[in-house]
Amino acid sequence: MKSVCIYCGSSVGTRPIYLELATAMGHTLAQRGITLVYGGAAVGLMGAVADAALAAGGRVIGVIPRSLEEKEIAHGNLSELHIVESMHARKAMLIDLSDALIALPGGFGTWDELCEAVTWGQLGVHTKPCGLLNAAGYYDGLLAQLDHAITEGFVHAHHRDLLVVENDVERLIDRVETHRVPQLPKWVGPAET
Repeated sequence: MKSVCIYCGSSVGTRPIYLELATAMGHTLAQRGITLVYGGAAVGLMGAVADAALAAGGRVIGVIPRSLEEKEIAHGNLSELHIVESMHARKAMLIDLSDALIALPGGFGTWDELCEAVTWGQLGVHTKPCGLLNAAGYYDGLLAQLDHAITEGFVHAHHRDLLVVENDVERLIDRVETHRVPQLPKWVGPAET
């Protein structure tokens, strides 16, 4: 695993643990020689993860849409910064540049990026592991919804393994690094519905 995309908030949230874990993620990736790929901003958890990786001597690649370059305040000290024309181009480039994808706490944008990455894995568009850092139980509700979707028949139980979940940075990176995405069909035959 040479590069990991980190999806996370453009704000820091209300609990200090979110900032602490974003900083730990950036530092740990750099220490392991893994390139950080992320949304290119200098603010929020996005800026914190990038700053931590850079401070630890890591390589950091940002991808930001031109429309958000000023709003999210594009980071000025990255190894590489790609300015793209749309959110769609951003999301596609983030996945293309990465060997794995991990979400930290964040809002709609983070959820959108994570859900698209997992969906693309489900559809076989990519075979990259997707991880979720469930910092301080932040994603407990999302995980409960996932289990509910399985119970209600909208997500197949075997697709639960598309998402690696941990609440510890080191364990999450270890598991993502060794995780093999299950090659299971999204669609099932009539007898299985």
